Amino acid sequence: MSTQTTHLGRTPADTSKVVLSVRDLKKWFPIRKGLFSKVVGHVKAVDGVSFDLHKGETLGLVGESGCGKTTVGRTLLRLEEATSGEMVFEGANVTRAVGQQLKDYRRKIQVIFQDPFSSLNPRMTIGEIIAEPMRVYRLVPDKKAARARVAELLAQVGLFEYMAERYPHELSGGQRQRVGIARALAMKPSFIVCDEPVSALDVSIQAQIMNLLEELQQKFKLTYLFIAHDLAVVRHISDRVIVMYLGKVMEIADRDTLYAEPLHPYTQALLDAVPIPDPQIEAKREHRVLGGEVPSPLNPPRGCVFHTRCPLAGEECKMAVPPLREVRPKHFAACIKL
Repeated sequence: MSTQTTHLGRTPADTSKVVLSVRDLKKWFPIRKGLFSKVVGHVKAVDGVSFDLHKGETLGLVGESGCGKTTVGRTLLRLEEATSGEMVFEGANVTRAVGQQLKDYRRKIQVIFQDPFSSLNPRMTIGEIIAEPMRVYRLVPDKKAARARVAELLAQVGLFEYMAERYPHELSGGQRQRVGIARALAMKPSFIVCDEPVSALDVSIQAQIMNLLEELQQKFKLTYLFIAHDLAVVRHISDRVIVMYLGKVMEIADRDTLYAEPLHPYTQALLDAVPIPDPQIEAKREHRVLGGEVPSPLNPPRGCVFHTRCPLAGEECKMAVPPLREVRPKHFAACIKL
C-alpha cells in the first residue's frame, strides 16, 4: 500500500496523536520601578494562547514583530517560566517540571535559533558544539563515539566531516544554520521549535534549509513549531497556521484554507500585504492597508485587542473579548463579527 503524501511530498501528520497541548498560556513580564523595585505593570507578551500540536505536524506561528511569537517558543522550551496556563507534552504536564522530568523534557524538545552566528559559541569548534549536549546527557560513551556521531550528524545536514575542526566564523550563514540543526538533532528530539530559522539567510539558502528541514522531518518523524513573519515561507512548510496579534491567537486553520479563505480581518490584512510576483496583477489589485500603530503590550486595548485597527470594529468590540471558536470545521477565529 502506498503512503499518502501531500503536494509537497510530505507524509500527513498523525492527527490522532497530540504531542503537545497548550491551554491558556500566559507570559507577563513585570515592569519594576523605584528603590524597592515595585511592580507597576506588566508587559502581556503572551496572553491566553491555546493550541494542540500533532505528531509529525508542522505548525506555523505568524504575526507582526512584537506579537509574542518568539515568547511562545521560549516558554515552551522553558527558557521563560509561564505566568499561568498549562503545557502537556506526550501526556505529562511540564509547565512546572523540575529535576529529572525537566531534564528529560529538554532532551526531547530542541530549538533552532534565528541567528546562526550568535547561537554558536565562537570559542568552540563545530565538532565541540555538536558533541557538547551529547556529553552533558551522556548519549555517547567516549570521545571516539562522539566524533563518529558528529560526523554522522554533519553528513545528515549536508556538511563535510572535516568541518568539525573549523570554527563558526569560518563557515557561511547557511552552513552555520546547518550546524545549529545538527546540534538539535544530536539529542534525538521528537519536537523542534524553529524560531525564524531562515529569516537571516539569503533567499536561495532559505529554500535549501527549508527542504532540509522537511527531509529530516520525514526521516526522523519530527514535529515542528515553525515561527516566522514571512507568510510565503510559512505557506511552503506548514500543515496548519496560527495567526497571533498582541499576545493573542486571532485564527487557526490548515494552510490551504487559511490562505484561500481567511476569516479574521487581521489575517486578511496580513495576506493583502504580501506582494504578488506578477507586476500587472499587483498594479491592478486593491491594497487594504491597516491604519494606526500596533498598541503596546504594556497597555493593550480593552475588548478585542485588534479593534483599534479593525475595519469591521463596532462599539461591542471595545467591550467583549472574543473567544477563539470553531467558525467552520477545523477553522477557528476570534472575532464576534463572524
